[in-house]
Amino acid sequence: MATVLAHTFKEKANNALGVNPKDAVLSKSYIFVAFIALLVGGFLGLLQGLNRAGILELPTWFNYYQVLTAHGLLLILVLTAFFTIGYFYAAMSHTLGGLLPKVRKMAWIGFGMKIFGFVMAVIPILLKQASVMFTFYPPMAASPWFYIGLVFIVLGVWMCAFGCFIQVATWRKQHKGQHVPIISYFATGVFILLFFSSIPVAIEVFMIIPWAFGWVKTINVMLARTLFWAFGHTLVNIWYLTAVSAWYVVVPKLMGGRRWSDTLTRVVIIALVVMNITGGFHHQIVDPGISESVKFMHVFMSLAIGFPSLMTAYALFAVFERTARRNGGKGLLGWYKKMPWSDVRFLAPFIAMVAFIPAGAGGIVQSTNQLNQVVHNTMWVVGHFHLTLGMTVVMTFFGISYWLVPYLSGRVLTKSMNRLGLIQTWVWTIGMTTMAFAMHYLGLMGSPRRTSFTTYGDHATAIGWNPYLALLAIGGTLLIIGVVLQVYAVINMMFFAPKGDTEFPIAEEEENASKTPYWTERWGVWIVVMLVIVGMAYVIPLTEFIVNSPPGSPPFKTW
Repeated sequence: MATVLAHTFKEKANNALGVNPKDAVLSKSYIFVAFIALLVGGFLGLLQGLNRAGILELPTWFNYYQVLTAHGLLLILVLTAFFTIGYFYAAMSHTLGGLLPKVRKMAWIGFGMKIFGFVMAVIPILLKQASVMFTFYPPMAASPWFYIGLVFIVLGVWMCAFGCFIQVATWRKQHKGQHVPIISYFATGVFILLFFSSIPVAIEVFMIIPWAFGWVKTINVMLARTLFWAFGHTLVNIWYLTAVSAWYVVVPKLMGGRRWSDTLTRVVIIALVVMNITGGFHHQIVDPGISESVKFMHVFMSLAIGFPSLMTAYALFAVFERTARRNGGKGLLGWYKKMPWSDVRFLAPFIAMVAFIPAGAGGIVQSTNQLNQVVHNTMWVVGHFHLTLGMTVVMTFFGISYWLVPYLSGRVLTKSMNRLGLIQTWVWTIGMTTMAFAMHYLGLMGSPRRTSFTTYGDHATAIGWNPYLALLAIGGTLLIIGVVLQVYAVINMMFFAPKGDTEFPIAEEEENASKTPYWTERWGVWIVVMLVIVGMAYVIPLTEFIVNSPPGSPPFKTW
């Protein structure tokens, strides 16, 4: 009893006095690395865009495919992973009474592993030994040290995932019968997905390393691709679930409102966790060797993720309307005027939510066989990816940073920095919209992805792409301006903004909310359900790939 009372007091003191300083240093370190990755990766993206438009010719010592690989590694693996971990560890520290010393130590070990792994992976890229892009599956082969670097990145992620599990399990033992605070519940779901989805890619990498060293002559390409996409498909939805946590929990508080339904929120998290890993084959619709029935099942599971997304859209817009009407909004649409459009912490994630409508629709296109045949290897896919990650996810991260960084740093968001944030948000929105539109249209015109600029011998079709490639370059130029503004804002809020107390905004439930059923806390049950569904989706095709394996492929170096 005394232990429980002491722990409760610790929680109350933590909430009253702010974040634990040691926890703050941990989260700030993760977030700082994330935004440095954004800065470097953003400049590489600009080089890509200018080269793809035929405006800039890259030097032979740092060519388009090196830039493309480094850009993907920095923004897909470093930016997203480091921000997600920094954000959720700050959330767990705030809502679970501070991080346990061993959990904090595990997160620091994970931090070191990921940095070490990234350095190991990037050196071969700079030496022209790993221009295999983010989708590094065979038959293209990089230096084996590139893949060993990826192993350390995965091990670092696992360390942070187990840190989360230990933190949450300890809290539950000390608070029997209580629900895990909602933001830490989101963290649990995200780290479950991170851990289980990274197992297939870890197996793939351990298949590739002896092949890359030359210890084995060939590799099963279909098996390797399938293991990669079991991870790659899920990764996108891990980012999405991270963004959704802020939409459900933080944005209503910033508006002065309350959360729609705790039960619905937890059901959405469970649904996204259970259904996510299954669906990887929708990235392989055009691949041979996979039966139509298996592809159909994966497409169904991919589209099923739309149901929790529709639940999210309903809940969020209900919160917007209810809160705005409480604040004096009237009429069918007039209540929108009462939403806090001048607050960058609200505006950035709101635009991110709206962007998910066309981004999600584009994903549906790519999940259907006939339409996928048209757009599969075209710039359409790149445009979809930039809408999903660059708008829906990254803009939500930007909005989070305007309160999370001051909270961790013991500083405040000033009016001038809020104004800068509004400018940055619109610059980024215009830039990404312009670039994504150009990419989608180029895809419909047949322009391929993953290639540097070429006119294909002045072919009339390729020449017709040029105006839209110029639009792509204009959008990319606006984006680098947005990157610089955002990184400047983060560094200012982290080190130079006025000292003061900033709230970690967590919206409360509605006053008359129904009680959340305790079955939502049975993560063991939901993990078993997830693994059963994954087994249904993958055991038979993977067995086929292994038992009836093709001859295999030697390593290819195409650059």
